Amino acid sequence: MIEMKVMGIALDTRTGTPIVVLHDKDNRRALPIWIGSAEASSIIRKIENLSVSRPMTHDLVINIVEKTGFKVAKVEINDVEKETYYAIIYLEDKDGQTIEIDSRPSDAIAIAIRVSAPIFVSAKVLSSGSVSTDSAKDAQEAEEFKNFIQDIKPSDFAKLMKDSEHHETDQ
Repeated sequence: MIEMKVMGIALDTRTGTPIVVLHDKDNRRALPIWIGSAEASSIIRKIENLSVSRPMTHDLVINIVEKTGFKVAKVEINDVEKETYYAIIYLEDKDGQTIEIDSRPSDAIAIAIRVSAPIFVSAKVLSSGSVSTDSAKDAQEAEEFKNFIQDIKPSDFAKLMKDSEHHETDQ
């Protein structure tokens, strides 16, 4: 699982559909997730610290969770199938017991940012939907890897295997 943060909300220029964009801590990968207007509005209100006179849906959920003795420990966006993302909200009680709640990612994100809970994304989700946000760094790493591969010899693997065997017998 990779921890990610909310970068912001964008609009799909073709459809006008809101997209929440998550990014990793190094700003190397971005994960766009198409969401509904209500969830986008909720996320934007929190990002911009806009207050409302009455609790909105995500505020209400948090109030219920906290009044029953739990806290939102983290959320995970853990799966994607046919462009549908899946998430889990992890609730924790005072004894450290955890409950998993199935959720849409947009709701999980809207709840997580309200309580500063970490947002994690699985490698499977990242590999299927993320985009690079640092093409220069990607190109540099690709070039370094290409140079590394060009310079490697079969004897390097033999040395590596010997070193590995020494470490196993030392333990």
